Amino acid sequence: MEAYAQALLIAIPGFLVLILIEILYGYFKGYQTYGYMDTLSSLSSGMTNILKDSLGLAVILISYSWLVNHIAVYSFESSWPLYVVAFICIDFSAYWGHRLNHHINIFWNQHVIHHSSEEFNLACALRQSISNVIGYNALFLIPAALLGVPSEVINVLSPLHLFAQFWYHTRHIGKLGWLEYLLVTPSQHRVHHAINPIYVDKNLAAIFCVWDRIFGTFQEELDEEPPVYGTLKPSQSWNPFLINFQHFWYLTQDAWRTRNWGDKLKIWWMPTGWRPQDVAEKYPRKPTDWKQQVKYNPPTSTFTKGWAMFQLLGTTFLLLTLFASFGSLSYTSIRDMGMLLFVSVFAYTSIMDGTRYARIILMVYPLLGMLYIYSLGTELYLESPLLYYGALGYWLATWFSNPLLWRYSQPSISQTIDGFQT
Repeated sequence: MEAYAQALLIAIPGFLVLILIEILYGYFKGYQTYGYMDTLSSLSSGMTNILKDSLGLAVILISYSWLVNHIAVYSFESSWPLYVVAFICIDFSAYWGHRLNHHINIFWNQHVIHHSSEEFNLACALRQSISNVIGYNALFLIPAALLGVPSEVINVLSPLHLFAQFWYHTRHIGKLGWLEYLLVTPSQHRVHHAINPIYVDKNLAAIFCVWDRIFGTFQEELDEEPPVYGTLKPSQSWNPFLINFQHFWYLTQDAWRTRNWGDKLKIWWMPTGWRPQDVAEKYPRKPTDWKQQVKYNPPTSTFTKGWAMFQLLGTTFLLLTLFASFGSLSYTSIRDMGMLLFVSVFAYTSIMDGTRYARIILMVYPLLGMLYIYSLGTELYLESPLLYYGALGYWLATWFSNPLLWRYSQPSISQTIDGFQT
């Protein structure tokens, strides 16, 4: 876990620099692909995913190391062909895992966050799930396990495979000639994120587009069909926690409302979008008219935007400081600080949405943070002085900014719990 934190210390600033470059490039080219609050939401979502992975908040049903120890029929020597084979196996497994996410109701819940942005840019690549709390991905790596690819090699290549999917989330790169027949490109991934009927559930590959071409899920980006981004059931929220569990909430509602006991169980494993007939008739949901999309953009004051940026910068600083201190912090300190950062992200993204209950949370969570710092006192200071003073300063500043936020923010837009409306 400490090695993962150290890798993120390099990756996170790198991602942020590339995002800033894309924003500046769009500004000077007169083609801006970023929305202010949408970008803050994307970055906040990435933060929650990183925290969730760093805290180990998942239950592993079956591990890859167990698989390779029990079913390997071949043994690779450590050499460059081993790493090539391992990377291909990881990419093959990513295709089928991704395809499952798009086609089964319960699995779509853990992927919808990635498609929730109605923009398409490098920042939206960071919209990653916190609802994937059941670990089963090793099952898709059975080919690697049969070939005897060591778990250490998979552990090294998997983050690199994930990071390599960042660059093609952009609208500033056109088609790339012969590479379109080998690699997933920005053009192909724009198709994947689109809600145009011809594009839905297409281009599911991660690195090598040959899987889409072999298994019938490839679709070229058409000049006459510009992609429209988002989801057919818009999230209508900047809060990554609501977006992560919104589809699960819809499924739960339908399972509760249907009178058919078979459908109460069946709904979770049916194709994405399937609903019990009696519920669909009584509680119809119409998908977005993609030709007349109105992007989510509730009224927000300039002060609230600045305050939200301060919150993002403050939590990002604490996150990076937390990772830099992994070696010296106790697990209790890491866990508690991580959970408090979760609460911080939930609170300020709720304010971004304009929700009524967010003000209550905002009055409470800075006090929780300062109480936590006070309770640990010398212990946290000795473990990481920078984290100690940084956290204390962040929560103090948040507490003292509250009166200004109440005065200069826009009135609530009256969403009730809150992106979960049907």
